[in-house]
Amino acid sequence: MNTRNTSLVLMIGACNLAWAEEHALNLPATTISARQEQPSGVILDQPIKTGSRLGLTARETPASVSVADRAIIEERGAKDTQDVINSMTGVNASANPGYGGFVAYRGFTQNQITQLYNGIGMSYGSATRPVDAWIYDRVELIGGPSTFLYGAGAVGGSINYITKLASREEQAVEGRVRYGSYDSSELSLGVNHALSAGPDPHHFARLDVSRTGSNGYMDRNKRESTSTAFSILSDLTPQLSHTLALECQEDKEDSPYWGSPILNPVGDTMKIDKSRRFENYNVGDGRYEQRVRWVRSIIDYQVNDSTSLQNTLYHYDAQRDYRNLENYRYNADNSLVRRGSAYLQRHDQQVDGNRFELRHDNTLFGLTSQWSAGFDYSINQQKLYPNGKFSSSPYDTVNPDNFDPGSFYDIPGVNTGLQKVRKHEVTTLAGFLENRLELTDRLALLTGLRYDHLHMEVNNYGAVTPTSPAFFERTWEPVTGRLGLVYAFTPAFNVYVQYSTAADPPAGNLASATFSQAQNADLTTGEQIEVGSKFDFLDGRGAATLAAYQIVRKDFSVTDPNNINNTIQAGQQTSKGIELAGKLQVTPKLMAEGNFAYVDAQYDDFTENVGGQAVSRKGNTPTNVPDHVGNFWLTYEIVPAWQVGMDARYVASIYADNANTLKAPSYTLYGAFARFKVDEHTAVTARVRNLTDEIYAKQAYGTMYYQGAPRTFEVAVDTRF
Repeated sequence: MNTRNTSLVLMIGACNLAWAEEHALNLPATTISARQEQPSGVILDQPIKTGSRLGLTARETPASVSVADRAIIEERGAKDTQDVINSMTGVNASANPGYGGFVAYRGFTQNQITQLYNGIGMSYGSATRPVDAWIYDRVELIGGPSTFLYGAGAVGGSINYITKLASREEQAVEGRVRYGSYDSSELSLGVNHALSAGPDPHHFARLDVSRTGSNGYMDRNKRESTSTAFSILSDLTPQLSHTLALECQEDKEDSPYWGSPILNPVGDTMKIDKSRRFENYNVGDGRYEQRVRWVRSIIDYQVNDSTSLQNTLYHYDAQRDYRNLENYRYNADNSLVRRGSAYLQRHDQQVDGNRFELRHDNTLFGLTSQWSAGFDYSINQQKLYPNGKFSSSPYDTVNPDNFDPGSFYDIPGVNTGLQKVRKHEVTTLAGFLENRLELTDRLALLTGLRYDHLHMEVNNYGAVTPTSPAFFERTWEPVTGRLGLVYAFTPAFNVYVQYSTAADPPAGNLASATFSQAQNADLTTGEQIEVGSKFDFLDGRGAATLAAYQIVRKDFSVTDPNNINNTIQAGQQTSKGIELAGKLQVTPKLMAEGNFAYVDAQYDDFTENVGGQAVSRKGNTPTNVPDHVGNFWLTYEIVPAWQVGMDARYVASIYADNANTLKAPSYTLYGAFARFKVDEHTAVTARVRNLTDEIYAKQAYGTMYYQGAPRTFEVAVDTRF
């Protein structure tokens, strides 16, 4: 198909990490306390990992790329990864327990947005729940189809969470203590230290630990989380280094909040009873628990000045447990709440893989050229353990003014145990190639190509039927690519154009796909054309990026109009949009920054089964996709020791159903902070979020309204030595 037309020479890269020349092994310590200007999310000239494997800067990459490095994460007081990505251009994320780390971006949602951890994808939405931000060094976002970089998926874009690793600093100690509304708390510590004495130390270790907790802004909701990252960097020779990285995450939530019922009569705009704003209708022993383990072994070898190798061997193991009553509706006069959808389930997931990358710089036809090539191999195994009987019908009816939440095991029809019903195993073997060719001093061509061999095996341990066999297997072989041009009018101003493609497995999430989807559906595809510009202005005091794009997603499953009991691959969605991000150092003391995104997303061909009839949704907007998202920050340094700032975030209305008959209204959130630098090592920050105490829906589905946090206050103490 069109993807093969992009097959030029291309692809991928070895990130330049810790190799370089021998003298580069003794880098001076980084002084974070003395910044020449305020941190900014508009970063054009630092190498990034997500937009390319060649170690290109955002300015050199022919794609819209957003970066939140450690400085900006701390400046904006981001508590978790959800806070981080919501500050990026066009992103709207939420953390409803049932949707994991839900993300809407460029008109697409859930698994159509690939979320990576150090470049490794999980192919599973629930694996992307928010994680404490402390252990991450940076977060990067690339817009549009990007399967050619990291594998199947990524129709709307890719988000990459990059963990802190041991560095060659002699010593660094940092910590944070935070406390705020609803007993929200954080105690975090980070240490980086050379393990061997002497003029030329060769071993370095880093440990980051974060413990957070909250009683929650909803009644009876409580969360505790611990995140740990440990790594050892060993310079075995002047050219060879090895990094061993370990991560552990523990997440426990009591009586998770699933949403609030909307009032009757149901009009076109969702409304809740504000007097019952904080009511939680989950059972008293509702529970969500997550345990995650990561192991990575990274080898970097600098063959010579122009050639380097990197090999990453990794293991991922996770277990997630759900025990909840998840659906709530008012009766006709809104005096009672009907509770239903009992859900007891365990998800087990293991991912084992290896990634090898070669980076080589040379000349091609007398032109400067950069190459990256390699292969991926992984086995992604997911097991589902639901209760023997799922209860979707109403369980009981309660008086919202006075009710006993009850116990999950009092619900008729649910079992106390877990029973394995399905196992999915997807084996991926992929090869990739990427090239950057400097056609002239001003014009560069970036090409990329990736071939994936995906083999899926499904074991059914439940009832065997003609449509649900005991075992079946499928194989897909997508080819995806990129073709981009960057033209620099001046060193400070360029324009670019890019064509890129993506391929997505059935349903995007093989763990939740039905047997019919997994058996019969082929890959869905996506293609994008994007143009844009990246530039500095006012002698470097300002910087901005501008992008316009169109994405077409084809061949996703829809209801067969001729047989509503079947699904066919005939769906198509188009998204068109504009993204703008910029910063300006207005004065030496005043920094302004903002981003804005507009997207027109609609179904070109989509039918669904409604009451036994096939109904067309052509022209409608996908659910939970706002057409406008904007962020704005203003920071002012009163005196060197005192800094104040404010921020604003606008999110347009979103539809809760495919029929586009029910929507949650738009909202604007305001925040403010004041920071006092006690000395060069320590700072105290007071912050208020949702200053006006706006009532808003971060996500909407059916007749459920998932509220965001009310007005909150917090104080944090950060120290660094």
